[in-house]
Amino acid sequence: MRLPHHVVPALAIAGGRAVLAAPNGEAQTLTNDAARTALADGDVLVCHALFAASHLGARPMRALFDVLELFAFARPAAPCLPSPLGLARALDLPEPRTTEECARTLHRATATLLDGLLALDHLMKERARKTAAALSRAGWRWGPPVLSVLGDPEKMVSPLAGLDAWRGLPEWEDAAPPGKPGSQPVDIEEAQDRLAGLTRGRAYRKSQGDFVAAATTAFAPRERVGAPKIALVEAGTGTGKTLGYLAPASLWAEKNGPGLWISTYTRNLQRQILQEIAKLYPDPREREEKAVVRKGRENYLCLLNFEDAVKQTVHLQSQRAVALGLIARWVRATPDGDLTGANFPAFVAASVPLGELTDRRGECIYAACPHYRTCFIERAVRRARNAPIVVANHALVMAHAMQDDLRAEEADDVRPERHLRYVFDEGHHLFDAADSGFSAHLSGREMAELRRWLRGPEGLASRARGLAERVRELVEGDPEAMSALDDALAAAGALAGGGWLERIKSGPPRGPAEVFLSEVHAHVRARSDDRDTAYGIEAETQPMNDALRAAARELNRALSRLGGPLLRLVASLRKRLDGEAAELDAGLRIRIDAASRGIERRAKLMIPAWRGMLQSLEEPPAEDRQFADWFEIARDDGRDFDVGLRRHWIDPTIPFADAILKPAHGALITSATLRDSGGEETAEDWRSAEVRVGAHHLPEPPLRARFGSPFDWANQARVIVVRDIDRRDAAQLAVAYRELFLAAGGGALGLFTSVRNLRTTHARLARP
Repeated sequence: MRLPHHVVPALAIAGGRAVLAAPNGEAQTLTNDAARTALADGDVLVCHALFAASHLGARPMRALFDVLELFAFARPAAPCLPSPLGLARALDLPEPRTTEECARTLHRATATLLDGLLALDHLMKERARKTAAALSRAGWRWGPPVLSVLGDPEKMVSPLAGLDAWRGLPEWEDAAPPGKPGSQPVDIEEAQDRLAGLTRGRAYRKSQGDFVAAATTAFAPRERVGAPKIALVEAGTGTGKTLGYLAPASLWAEKNGPGLWISTYTRNLQRQILQEIAKLYPDPREREEKAVVRKGRENYLCLLNFEDAVKQTVHLQSQRAVALGLIARWVRATPDGDLTGANFPAFVAASVPLGELTDRRGECIYAACPHYRTCFIERAVRRARNAPIVVANHALVMAHAMQDDLRAEEADDVRPERHLRYVFDEGHHLFDAADSGFSAHLSGREMAELRRWLRGPEGLASRARGLAERVRELVEGDPEAMSALDDALAAAGALAGGGWLERIKSGPPRGPAEVFLSEVHAHVRARSDDRDTAYGIEAETQPMNDALRAAARELNRALSRLGGPLLRLVASLRKRLDGEAAELDAGLRIRIDAASRGIERRAKLMIPAWRGMLQSLEEPPAEDRQFADWFEIARDDGRDFDVGLRRHWIDPTIPFADAILKPAHGALITSATLRDSGGEETAEDWRSAEVRVGAHHLPEPPLRARFGSPFDWANQARVIVVRDIDRRDAAQLAVAYRELFLAAGGGALGLFTSVRNLRTTHARLARP
């Protein structure tokens, strides 16, 4: 057959223009009506079909030749911005500067991708054939062209062939746990020598060398328990903070073993740190062993959920089946299974909600899972346990600390007490991260989630399993454990259930939790002047009427009836784990341990926090209270989605200091904006910085150091308002920002961002 790029025109849409380019390169501008007609017919090459259809308001009659889908199939796990410009950069093609060139780029990209499929080795080519055949059955337009290039697959004995990417993945291996980290110090001179090696070939910055000297303080031996070595270092943009702290941090890790976590607030900085770590470990294999990125479980693909989604969809002709096939290609190629990473084809989330493919609900069955030995999450956990450097984020660090020895529902996670040294980059966000991480929320959504975790999806067809299905076989033969399980499931009926939000607003509510939420909803609506706002509304808890007070008491009693059986169940599981240690195989021990920790976290952390919040409603607020409580109706675009009682620490750095800083041996906290003032140092400014990060709660004062930016912002910075291009035209925006960067000599005005952010940035600049 003739391949699409030889016979099918390409449609590019940018701003208010739509351009159709023939295979020979001739281009014409279309009206919106003509573009809608071309798109509806389906015989065009496009980039990001969903965006094109949405932009034109068109409904294609058949599947489109989406070049972005072909890229995800032919180059799985390769990053690509979802635009013709992104395709050109990913495939090393000339970058388009006009809408006409964007259309022609789609033909060039298609040819390059199909040629690349021919270059695959035999095994990879056969896998691609099988997946293409499965996608062709699902209605994928690229299926027949790809098979005409690769040839038909060998006999396919299973309808899952080509989509069963969970088969044959490499297994992780257990390694002996690392020993206790040492306390060997890092000398300033050797840290600065390490920095010189990392910056070889670049101009030496004295401020960066001084930054290293200050940062090294955080890696000195601790002299007494609860008194870590803390360094607060403010360094302006351009100082070179990342390499500045990697120099002493890497030396400490080499001398003392695993125990160092570098924490950031944003994913972008995580990626930047990994790029700089490449200077430490140029060999990719060594880098993979020495530096690991850690994220929460909800960021990784769950193979069991993916298998379930494929089996439910394999016989359907739908865009969902196509999206799962593209994810299957990615699963074979991804090194870490990170759904939030740059190498995941995020556009498929429009057809397959990624929440279906992750473990967001705490349902992991660990060693009982058929994919346990190939699980991406378990692999990341084990890599982090033995890696000298772990790059995490503030939220994950807070979660570990909040759970303490209970930890998350991860079978063999790294214990918080092993994190002897921290580097907190973007330290000015620590207060906000602690405020979020150590808060509590007694809401309808939270209670409905706990009920579903305990009872499973009531009245719904789902693979999700409740606590009974997960642990019943673990406690069979133990009357006390079975009784505790049954009591807990019965008590869970008092929690909010499916459809709770409609019932509390229009009635009647069911059970103590929904009665409480109904009264809270009425309380907030009555006390707020912003009843019709698009945003969430809040109200003080006091004074309360008698109905709300009675509802709070009844819910407190119901939670008490739930917490007791859960604690009894944990005790039974722990008893079996200890008493039958010699008889239990490793997999069963892991399941029992994981199940007991999951129950324990809810019974010892969540439910007591909720009960404490409810009990406090009965008491007058103390003058020295540590918490701020309020009722809230949470809204999204004017629509209620949650109702409940919130509790936040008035000073969230108290639990942060107690749970994270005091047990550590040292911590470097750095940012470009630690202090309130950007000018000269003052004692008051440093005092505010210490309060913001919790250092004032420690017995020993931290080291303070400040280094200004090497850039003269007052003379070099410019504010440029671009008003002569179409802000909706991504190609024009990309060219404009590139020209601005080049005009600035690639210096302080450098702006690196995605095409999506270009639109947002320009839209803001263009406002009067």
